[in-house]
Amino acid sequence: MKQNIVIKNEKEAELIESLRVKKDVASERIKRLLGLPDLTKKEHSPVKILTDEIIKLPKFAGFDLVDIPKIVSVEDNFNLLNTPKDHPSRRETDTYYITDKDILRTQMTVMWPYYFRDKGVLERLKKDGHVAALSSGIVFRKDEIDKKHFPAFHQIDFLYICRKDKQIVTQKDLEEVQSDAVKIIFGEAIEFRFLVDSFPFTDPSVQVEIKFGKNWIEITGAGIVHTECLKNFGLDPEVYNGWAGTFGIDRLAMIKMEIPDIRVLWSDDSRITSQFKDINSKYQEVSKYPSVVRDISFVIDKNVALNNYYELVRDEAGDLVEQVELVDEYENAEKWPGKKSYTFRIIYRSLERTLTNEEVSIIHEKITEKTKKEFNAIVR
Repeated sequence: MKQNIVIKNEKEAELIESLRVKKDVASERIKRLLGLPDLTKKEHSPVKILTDEIIKLPKFAGFDLVDIPKIVSVEDNFNLLNTPKDHPSRRETDTYYITDKDILRTQMTVMWPYYFRDKGVLERLKKDGHVAALSSGIVFRKDEIDKKHFPAFHQIDFLYICRKDKQIVTQKDLEEVQSDAVKIIFGEAIEFRFLVDSFPFTDPSVQVEIKFGKNWIEITGAGIVHTECLKNFGLDPEVYNGWAGTFGIDRLAMIKMEIPDIRVLWSDDSRITSQFKDINSKYQEVSKYPSVVRDISFVIDKNVALNNYYELVRDEAGDLVEQVELVDEYENAEKWPGKKSYTFRIIYRSLERTLTNEEVSIIHEKITEKTKKEFNAIVR
């Protein structure tokens, strides 16, 4: 029988309290992210509409619904999920670290270790020979700035584990789950294909791409649960096997509902939110407000990760920045040893009103000053 399982992290409250009194740049960023709503739970959100649709899939009937903390340990998020020590996702340029052992969750797959620490789950697995779970929510990763990327987004993870004497799980099982989801969300006529993929926690792994216009777009990844993960959860891979996967809900919603800008998902403007009633809703532009464009050129240490610069721009511009584009870069070892010159084009545009040149100039000047201060940059 399906259960709703809410799992707390006792350390989370302590970490949030410690963040409250901190004023450094990294802590302020994390506090802003933690203050964002989880759109999988927000009414009239395209993200919640798609999440609810996935939960209702026949293949997921009887799956437990698992709610986990937003702040998790490096051990749970990476180590127990078989992520190599040198994996790019572990870097501070990709992940928001609160301490060297605690982070903002980067993936809903981190549900796995929480799920298998639940005594009731282990008892059911032993008694029934199988358990299954879904977990949806907001996750956080540092990223570039454009219409398709935001440092917070949403996933729904699915997991099925069973005894091998009950079922030997195959890639065909994965493909059936993914096919059902694609057809229910996008219709029977949708063109899609399976491609080989790679994840630390599944082997083999497969992704699904759908044909959208002239392009192929990845919408879900899945795989056979890695034997090392089973061992990490105290499950004998000679006895147990399973399948698992993830849907990127923001991307699904943007494709399905024809949303051109990811910031639409976060808008509280009633002219926008009132448009989303069910899975077949289509976004209609409220008003195309003009953009204001500013360039900034500077010289910094060439080893600085550019994701850190995108973070700086978001600090000052927030949702008023539509895109940050690297338009030029070059090195002059004689003039700037160990450094590199970059030119970024920052496009400011509000979804809800016309920005004035004056207010953009104020924001851009703050970005310029912070670039000098935080990156020891020479602004050109």
